[in-house]
Amino acid sequence: MIRARAVVDVMRSPGAVGLGLYRVEVWGEEPHDYVRIYDIEAKDDNAAAREGLDRFQAEFSAVDG
Repeated sequence: MIRARAVVDVMRSPGAVGLGLYRVEVWGEEPHDYVRIYDIEAKDDNAAAREGLDRFQAEFSAVDG
């Protein structure tokens, strides 16, 4: 398991019909102490954070083999 934290900024609020756009910045902890920024469309900030953490996890799991 890769330990990481995420901070979410709202770029566009979700509407009645559409998804919101969020800028998710993810920081990994040692030995994956990298920062990644993702632009994610999601229903809310919690879903965007989860997607950002999942992307980070997938990226570094692939690197670790």
